[in-house]
Amino acid sequence: MLIITCPFCGARPEAEFRYGGEAHVARPADPSALSDQEWADFLYNRTNPKGLHAERWRHIHGCGRYFNALRDTVSDFFVTTYKTGEPRPGHDATTTAGER
Repeated sequence: MLIITCPFCGARPEAEFRYGGEAHVARPADPSALSDQEWADFLYNRTNPKGLHAERWRHIHGCGRYFNALRDTVSDFFVTTYKTGEPRPGHDATTTAGER
């Protein structure tokens, strides 16, 4: 079983969490100024990298809060987790104990 570290509650089993999509997606300042294609791109098009990916997660069966995580999409390894609003850590972020 995968163990994910909630930045508020600590390490917990993956069954307590829900994936929330890509992290750090900037919302348009004026959505009414966008064309239909630009709005569709904002709503539906996301990156799909092979490797390190910044994601939003929610601790649904714990504190209920959203947080961000850097996860390797190839190995499913969580490099680190961090609170929403904090900047994305660099690629050399250290591993949090128990996240594998």
